[in-house]
Amino acid sequence: MSKKSTSGKEGLIIAEIPLAGKVTAYFITARMTEVDMPKAFEQIVAEVQKRNAQIAFQFFFGGRRFYPQIVSAMPQMDWPLTLLQGDACNGEDITGTQVIAISGAALHPIMDGERKAGCWFETSDAHYCLLGDLRADDLSQSGEEQAYAVFEKMESLLGQADMLFTNVARTWIYLKDLLTWYDEFNVVRTRFFNERGIFGKMVPASTGIGAGSAAGEMMVGALLAVKPKHEKMKICAVPSPLQCPALDYKSSFSRAVEIKQAESRLLLISGTASIEPSGATAHIGDTKQQITLTMEVVHEILKSREMDWMNVVRGIAYFKDIREVALLQEYCDQEHIPPLPIVVSHSDICRHDLLFEIELDAVN
Repeated sequence: MSKKSTSGKEGLIIAEIPLAGKVTAYFITARMTEVDMPKAFEQIVAEVQKRNAQIAFQFFFGGRRFYPQIVSAMPQMDWPLTLLQGDACNGEDITGTQVIAISGAALHPIMDGERKAGCWFETSDAHYCLLGDLRADDLSQSGEEQAYAVFEKMESLLGQADMLFTNVARTWIYLKDLLTWYDEFNVVRTRFFNERGIFGKMVPASTGIGAGSAAGEMMVGALLAVKPKHEKMKICAVPSPLQCPALDYKSSFSRAVEIKQAESRLLLISGTASIEPSGATAHIGDTKQQITLTMEVVHEILKSREMDWMNVVRGIAYFKDIREVALLQEYCDQEHIPPLPIVVSHSDICRHDLLFEIELDAVN
């Protein structure tokens, strides 16, 4: 299991994930408000420096108007910042941030023109690549054209790390006005995956949510890719015991992906919502019951890999109605679930009748 610690009044949760040898990843989660932000960012930087680590990747959940403040609050920022203003959000609030930092390995930059889009690093087991804030160059294009351009950009940038798209273990897909064109997006993703032979290998885990980034484009993406150096390191899709494959209803992602490393197993659980085994939405109009079913589905995935809630190291909970956030804590209290390293996002989910979604990473 990973080591987890809490630091400071802002409640930073820091999970330490051993990769191989001296290389360690740190997943840092902080909930915050606009008032808390400067102090929280100061603490994040201090905690990273204390561990002789470097920040490789960051999500920020809040209105795009906060972008200048974030850049000024994080000194010498040279990592991709994926800022997400959810479709359902008015842009006036901040809910938190998540950071991935690495120690024990050199971070090699991956450049999108003059902009740093991510980095790659290596251990004795594998090459790893983290890319964020990926968008089309031509924002006058349609949503479908921008989506295909982002997938092509992912592929091109992976080439700088000597990787292919077939090395991608997880993607994050954020679509502006998602509910108006999610079906069309799925057609584009499926076409790209067909052209690259993804269905014949491993389909990545993924999250697809209604949110725009700092520039207001139709799609922003991020990814984690892993290229093993030897056969002992395994990366495989993991099914959901309580749900059908998403491929059954033409959504091209795996329910979860497991990365078996030398010193740990990392389980990446895709964005999960209240969906029946048939693929239909369950508990329409009832957020409380949708949360209950979703958490049961996620728990069964964890248990299928000999993990539990205590193994969770990172998560994002997406709410269509931000006023219902307390329902998740009520469920966790009722089920005696320990505090989870989760940031909340006020976003549209991929169907009109879905009110809640959660993604989780866990380590054992």
